[in-house]
Amino acid sequence: MNESKGHRLIAVDLARSLALLGMVIFHFTFDLELFGHIAPATTVTGGWAVFARLVAGSFLFLAGVSLVLAHGEGRRWGAFRRRFLRVAGAAMVVTGVTLAAFPQAFIFFGILHSIAVASLLGMAVIGLRWQVLAVLAVAVVVADRTLGFEMFNPIWLVWTGLGTRMPLSVDFVPVFPWLAAFLAGMAVARLMARAGLWARLARWQPGPLLQRLAWPGRHSLAIYLIHQPILMSLVWAATQVLR
Repeated sequence: MNESKGHRLIAVDLARSLALLGMVIFHFTFDLELFGHIAPATTVTGGWAVFARLVAGSFLFLAGVSLVLAHGEGRRWGAFRRRFLRVAGAAMVVTGVTLAAFPQAFIFFGILHSIAVASLLGMAVIGLRWQVLAVLAVAVVVADRTLGFEMFNPIWLVWTGLGTRMPLSVDFVPVFPWLAAFLAGMAVARLMARAGLWARLARWQPGPLLQRLAWPGRHSLAIYLIHQPILMSLVWAATQVLR
């Protein structure tokens, strides 16, 4: 079941590629809004707001799946440490870049920050059965819906999601409720392992087209970091030409 020892599960890479496609579509729309090509608040209302949540949730869900695939048969702390440091380091880069670009609404706890924290928490519960993980996921959602404390409103605690206000940020993905998606991914991965589905998927050899489509999913962190500067530069350049 381990995705990190000599082979990869193409199905998981394809799922990551699909999540990346959703992310690119959303951020391209955000850039169009930023440069005034579409109406203000387009990406934070209506169907676009739902789409954004689905994309973010898919990344966290797949991160939970990947954690179980990599460590479900035993915690491999060396590999986990390397992966955690890459994700946490990338999160800090995002914070630094957005602080320079959007100082009033920089990303201090976005999707990468959330994945890093969820991964630490996930390692603490990785030995639990899928039913327990599913209950924990539901409990996180219930807690998010019912709890709110003013003491968690300061910026050094608001990242928990347990405060009573929403901070100004171009991307805010707090632990509550987003940890639920990560735990749900872990639960599904455990259930699939019990049903023997990962072993079947490991034997699946897709054709050349699907192999190519899976390539972005193998490099999701790098693509996450570089896609938005490229998109924003292209939209900016097009805006200058069209003016």
